[in-house]
Formats: sequence, structure tokens, C-alpha cells
Amino acid sequence: MPFKTPKLSMLDLVAVREGGTTRQALDLAVQTAQKAEALGFTRYWLAEHHNMPGIASSATAVLIGHIAGKTERIRVGSGGIMLPNHAPLVVAEAFGTLAELYPGRIDLGLGRAPGTDGATMRALRRDRVETEEDFPRDVAELQRLLGPADPHARISATPGTDTHIPIWLLGSSLFSAQLAAMKGLPYAFASHFAPRFLHQAIALYRQLFRPSATLAKPYVMVGVPVVAAPTDAEAQFLASSTEQRVLGILTGQRGKLPAPIAGFMDSIGPREQAAIRDFLAMSVVGSPDTVRAGFARIQETTEADELILVSDVYDPALRLRSLEIAAQAVKPA
Repeated sequence: MPFKTPKLSMLDLVAVREGGTTRQALDLAVQTAQKAEALGFTRYWLAEHHNMPGIASSATAVLIGHIAGKTERIRVGSGGIMLPNHAPLVVAEAFGTLAELYPGRIDLGLGRAPGTDGATMRALRRDRVETEEDFPRDVAELQRLLGPADPHARISATPGTDTHIPIWLLGSSLFSAQLAAMKGLPYAFASHFAPRFLHQAIALYRQLFRPSATLAKPYVMVGVPVVAAPTDAEAQFLASSTEQRVLGILTGQRGKLPAPIAGFMDSIGPREQAAIRDFLAMSVVGSPDTVRAGFARIQETTEADELILVSDVYDPALRLRSLEIAAQAVKPA
């Protein structure tokens, strides 16, 4: 079936696999980024999480630099930096350095959630209470620090000034959608784990959008969990790794990415099944034809400019194969 072809990108949490090591996870992230570049993906983003034994992307800016250095063309960035965890000046200097090292290839996606628990927030030296005004103020400060040099400014970012790194706002609710619209920034919705407000948020973003110096019209990216394989049955089997991971998140038992289990969903109760399906409501799991139909359905309902894929397949080789099938699905027939 014909459909408007969206751009494809990838979001990587750099999952540490059961029986594997952190170094293996980091090496796989490089291999996956190189594969995504070869397949023509637009960008490769990394997510900030802390105090989670199964996620190795906590030092996000460091890893962005490592992956940018191992690739040639693909944009590399954050999906996202959790801005409440950092002073804007520190973020501007880190990403300004990346932009000087890899000009024209760095993105700065920003989230307003802490991305962790209370104890870890305190370990990150977040000892102040956040208010609703903090995030917009910090975004504005980052825009200033990464924008044109201001000879009257008492504080500037070096590196950072005049790099004009593209800033994206990320969210899973309506707050960041409205802020992105008012600031004329591109908007990415985290529907790969929180799809509930997807359609409401992107409709509000488009309705309220104000053109800016960086963006003339709304630009929407949608998160999509993807597991693709030659057959629907194999893809559904491989997806059980993601389903087990989601159940761990929902029950507070986070761990490493587990190997797939045949019949996993049938082995748990109906309440758990429903919770996992809600969490993964935007997922696309199946054969090449199923994946193409899934992308077409998402495109029809969201009119997204870009899909950012999350593909937590346990076997590294089958993860790369999943991305190949996804890339083929958006090519004109």
C-alpha cells in the first residue's frame, strides 16, 4: 500500500544483555549506529538514564562523541538529556564541544523528567525542588548559550557559543508539546513507552506552532518500538525480550535485557498482559509485510515527519537484521 515515506532514525538505550557485559553493549551501540548509517537512517540518538543495571547510556554526551567518532555522516544526539539533572552551562559546553568536533552532526534533545528515582536524583546533586517554570527557563538559557555571541553577557559557553546546535523538545505529555510549539522547535513524542497522549500532543503542537528562526513549520518525530523478522512468528518470539523488560519496568524489577521466551505473554496474567500492551501500543512487530503495514498505519494516523525506532532484540545480529527489514519497509515498492 502506498504511503508517505517518513524518515527513519534510531533511539538506543544501549541495553546490557543478560549474560553480557557493559563493554559488549557499548560495542554493539557502535555497530548498530554504523548499520543505521549504512541503511540511510537520519539520526542516532542515545537516552539518559541513571542507576539502571541494564542501561549503559548514562554518560550520554561521552557516548555521543564515541559514536560520532565511529561514524561519518549520520546525525548523533540525545533523546534526550534530562535537563533537570544538569546546569544549562554544563550541557552547552559539552554539546558545544561535540559540535566543534563533529560539525553539522550533533542534535540536542531535551526532556524535563529526571529519568530516575529520588535517591539517584540526590546522588546527581539535585537537592532543589523543581517548579514548572524551571524547564522553559533552562531551555531558553541553552538557546542563548548555543546562539550568537553576546558581548554583554556575563556568562558564555566556550565551546558552545555560535554552534547553533538543533534543540529538540521531547515529551510524553502535553507540556513539552506546547513549549515546543511556542518556541518553534521540533518535537519528539515518547510513544515508544508512553503512547497515551500521542495524538493529543502532536495535534496541540501543530495547532499552537509559531514559526521561528530555526523552524518554519511543525516537525514531528514519533517513537516506535520495532521487532522485525522474516516471519510474524519469529518476530513475536524475539519481541518477548522487550515484553519481559517492560514487565520489569512496570513491577519495579529493572534488570538486563533478557533472552526471548516462547509463549511469554501466555505465561502471565491478563492484567500484566494488558499493561504491557498499553506500554507497547505503538509497537510494530512482524514480517516485512507486517512492518510495512504497521508503519503505514502510524503514518496515516500521525502524519509524522520522522519515526525514531527502538529495537531491543536480544541477539545482536538479529537486531541488525531487524533494522534492515525496517529500512526496506519504507522504500517505495
